[in-house]
Amino acid sequence: MTATIETLLADARLPVSAPRTFDVAAGLRRLAADASRRTPTTEVTRAAQAGQRLGVVCRWVLNEPDAPSHVAKIAEGPDQGPLSEEELDVDGALVFGCLLYLTTHPESAQFWWQLAAGAGSRAAAYCLHLHHLSLGESRRAWHWLHQLTHSMADTTPPDAAFLEGLEIFARYVRDNGSRALAPTRRLEGEVDRLAARTPGSGVIVARPDRQLVARLEEFTAGR
Repeated sequence: MTATIETLLADARLPVSAPRTFDVAAGLRRLAADASRRTPTTEVTRAAQAGQRLGVVCRWVLNEPDAPSHVAKIAEGPDQGPLSEEELDVDGALVFGCLLYLTTHPESAQFWWQLAAGAGSRAAAYCLHLHHLSLGESRRAWHWLHQLTHSMADTTPPDAAFLEGLEIFARYVRDNGSRALAPTRRLEGEVDRLAARTPGSGVIVARPDRQLVARLEEFTAGR
């Protein structure tokens, strides 16, 4: 027998249960927990801001007119062997690290920044501070901040006002833009080519070559 619409509706009617009282305290706890999941924590916010500042600093370094000449000093060549401590151009390692960071090779950038910082580059130490801060690695971040402000005795350390000025500048660039350009696809391609020479390691320890330097020269000339 075909069921009538009234029969189907009656069968589908939900049973009525006894009224329940609403637990206000439990409801507020659920709302608070949901809000905590939606609102970034202080650590997350600080990490994001550090990453933004590091991107600004790296673009600033990479767009300097003398960036290619410094990278050329650490580039490999037919008459050059492994890069020695005496041959290391500190600014070249800094620039190369910034290029690697901006082309999504942060572990490789860290390697070259550490070389530069170990040779006395305060700018590289600052990059390492921001890099570790962006990863939530507070202990390592403050280690490099201490190196930046205290442990490099060969030059005068920056004071708190200078570092604060850098952060204000980074925020301004983030909000208003900058003439400092990001690496072009051609530059990214050169970095990827170098990365392919060291497969499986995850870190580009190979020196830049003349072909990459030529692309960097084109990049800075086209600003």
